[in-house]
Amino acid sequence: MMLKVLLVTHIAVLGYWLGSELVINSTYRYVSWSASMPFAERNRLMDHVMDVDQHVRYALVLQATLGTILLALYGYVPGGATLAWLAAGLGIGWLALVEATHKLRNAALGRRLAAFDRGLRYVAVGGLVGIAVAGSRAFPALPDWLAWKLGAFAGVIACGLGIRFALIAFYRTWMEIAQQGSTDAREAQIRRTYVQATSVLVLLWVFIALVVALSVFRPG
Repeated sequence: MMLKVLLVTHIAVLGYWLGSELVINSTYRYVSWSASMPFAERNRLMDHVMDVDQHVRYALVLQATLGTILLALYGYVPGGATLAWLAAGLGIGWLALVEATHKLRNAALGRRLAAFDRGLRYVAVGGLVGIAVAGSRAFPALPDWLAWKLGAFAGVIACGLGIRFALIAFYRTWMEIAQQGSTDAREAQIRRTYVQATSVLVLLWVFIALVVALSVFRPG
């Protein structure tokens, strides 16, 4: 029964993730194309975007945690219940890091925490790619479709990192507008970073669609 609950939760988190992404992108686009709006109002909306963005961060950590627990409990990788409990503990710690990073995002400590969080995502991408490439050679119980799914999930995380870097570029220009005022060149740069982030987001959705397809059809 517990396995079924975890599996349903794992699936539900995906819908939670996609819904959050749609809200973020819609509001982000509105702000990027609203140069005539008073900056204070635009900035308030961007704060809302970053608040909603937390849900995407939560979803990523939850997917990684639940996925690891399910891999262990279904016996696809060694470790069993020990690995499952370890993944749960690390997942809770990672969620706490995500929350602290958001709360302290305007402080120097928040920027250091954000860099550490990105480092964890690099580790997650490397680990997933490593397991996917090793496949059944290293993990005999791991079916090919699941190895490919792990590789696709690594692509999802990598795209998330790409979006983060686009947002970093966005906020460099955003601070210029806050301090020196809006210009046509700065507004054009804001729109460019939106397009860049959205292009990576579309690729992220492609990877998520691949994750779902592999889960449903389980080829090979």
